[in-house]
Amino acid sequence: MVQATARHLLVSSEDQCQVLKQQILDGADFAQIARAHSSCPSGAQGGELGSFGPGMMVREFDEVVFSAPLNVVQGPVKTQFGYHLLEVTSRG
Repeated sequence: MVQATARHLLVSSEDQCQVLKQQILDGADFAQIARAHSSCPSGAQGGELGSFGPGMMVREFDEVVFSAPLNVVQGPVKTQFGYHLLEVTSRG
């Protein structure tokens, strides 16, 4: 089964998500932004989610993780939890 590793951050508004994405694109460290702003417990680890397979995350998340290019910040991705930025760090 295909496995992926990714990191993400979760915020409550699309506007905040866009602002944080721009900060990352402008050179801010993804992990530091996740630690400072993510409402997900993974934020404490810089947003690291570890390794997972298809179907282990919500559908909207899976669709991006198993199709997006590696090491490119994706989002905002809206789920039932809020708005995510995510970056696929490996897949295979």
